Amino acid sequence: MDELNKHRLLSRKEAAEFLGVKIITLAIWESTKRYNLPMVKVGRLVRYRFGDLLDFVEKRTVNKGTPKDWNH
Repeated sequence: MDELNKHRLLSRKEAAEFLGVKIITLAIWESTKRYNLPMVKVGRLVRYRFGDLLDFVEKRTVNKGTPKDWNH
């Protein structure tokens, strides 16, 4: 993936859609510090770097085995 895509800023709505959660869930995670999901403040707006969202998903991916391991 090229660097520009990783640094693309997504709105909270776009980030929530990407993660498959509700917008309010991201707000709750932020206020409760449940997850260390970096965000960028642009004035009053909250933005998320696409690369940070990819890292977030990767860190929470379980069963990363190869397909041959899936049969056992």
